Amino acid sequence: MLQGLYAITDEILTPHHSILAQAETALQAGVKLLQYRHKTGKDSEVEEVCIKLQRLCRQYQALFIVNDRPHLAQGIGADGLHVGIEDMEFTQARKIFPQGIIGVSCYGNVARARMAQDAGADYVAFGSFFPSPTKPLSELVPMTVLSEAKAALTIPICAIGGINVANIHEITAHRPDMISVVSAVFAGDISGNVVRLNAVMQG
Repeated sequence: MLQGLYAITDEILTPHHSILAQAETALQAGVKLLQYRHKTGKDSEVEEVCIKLQRLCRQYQALFIVNDRPHLAQGIGADGLHVGIEDMEFTQARKIFPQGIIGVSCYGNVARARMAQDAGADYVAFGSFFPSPTKPLSELVPMTVLSEAKAALTIPICAIGGINVANIHEITAHRPDMISVVSAVFAGDISGNVVRLNAVMQG
C-alpha cells in the first residue's frame, strides 16, 4: 500500500479544531496515506487527535503515519512513522517502534537512502523539488534524483516539496511510488484538489 497520493497535515492549514473533518474529506476523495506532522506540543497533547486520525485512515483503507514521534506512534498503534535527518537515527526509531512502517527523509542523497534501505527502512522520501510554501528554506533537489533512486533501490520512494497540480506531471514522469503534498491538498477545495492531483498521477 506504499503508493499513491500522500497528504501531510500542517499546524496552520489543518488546525486541531478542523483537522478531523479536513482529513476525512481528503481520505474520501482518494488520499492513500496521511501523515500527522505537528512540530510543537507534547505527545500527550496530540495523542487523542492521532488516535482519531488512525481510526479514520482505517475506515478509508489508508495508511496513517506519525511524523517524528516514535513513542506516540508505538503507543497508539499507528501504521507508520516518518523520521528526518534531524530527528533521530533509523535504528533508534526502530527500537522504539518495532513493528510498523518507517519512512526516512533523504532529501537529495541516494547514498543515504541506500543506507536507510539496508538498515530496514520501508520507504524513503526525496525533495524539495520545487519551492515549498510549508518549508521555504528547503534546498531544491534535481528531479533526476528520483530516477537514480529508482535504479538504486528496491523499496518504495516518495517525492515531496512544493508539488502541486500545475507541476505534478513533472514528478510523475519519474515514476515515484508516492507523491507527498501539504498545501496542494489542504489549501482551498480539499476534495477537488485530491481529485485533480490523482487524475494526473493516474493518467
